[in-house]
Amino acid sequence: MPTPRYVRSMRIVALSASNNGDILMSNETSTPQVEFWRGDFGNSYTERNTATHRQLAARVAMWSDILKPLVGKMPESILEVGCNLGINLRALRALSPATLYAVEPNESARAVLVRDNVLAQENLTDGFAQSIKFPDRVADLAFTSGVLIHIHPDNLLQACEEIHRCSARYIACVEYFSDKPEMIPYRGHDDRLFKRDFGDFWMEHFPDLTVLATGFAWKRITGLDNLTWWLFEKKNSAS
Repeated sequence: MPTPRYVRSMRIVALSASNNGDILMSNETSTPQVEFWRGDFGNSYTERNTATHRQLAARVAMWSDILKPLVGKMPESILEVGCNLGINLRALRALSPATLYAVEPNESARAVLVRDNVLAQENLTDGFAQSIKFPDRVADLAFTSGVLIHIHPDNLLQACEEIHRCSARYIACVEYFSDKPEMIPYRGHDDRLFKRDFGDFWMEHFPDLTVLATGFAWKRITGLDNLTWWLFEKKNSAS
């Protein structure tokens, strides 16, 4: 039987570990989508998105629902991949004493995270989903929120492989949903927003995952942007 692709990826990443084994350096080849968020557009996005009390309350409510199945087995460490100014991390900090980690490609967003003490500076790194500079299983829970939608379909599996590698037990995915893959023009730009059934994508490519819960944050009652979320657990990870 051929080795599943996600296992092959983990082996390749392990070969690229630093000499002391502390940090795993994945393929750092960037993409037009990553450079889009590293540049002026990403800077403007960070400037116009502030962590207001209303936004934070909406995220706290959403994460309360996502974490509900984990009562009694809550993650002690959490990694967000593509956190921007950290609205999700701020919400999680209000709900959990877990150690927080983050990957963010935009320099101005990282400066805000440090300025606001959202997480320890040593737990924040420059990077993107296809190239996460953290060790295997660095966090009990690894997640994205509004990030996979901005990854080109050609790079999506590599990104998910990296997220999977960094998760010790749980993976959460909070994204826009479409029952078929489609590209949506994003603020006048093509090839910058891609919708699909991300839950199905995770299940199709990572057979070691089981679904713990899924939900929908309807904009009319939550104030969030019609977000679909999935919570997965790696099989046998509790042992």
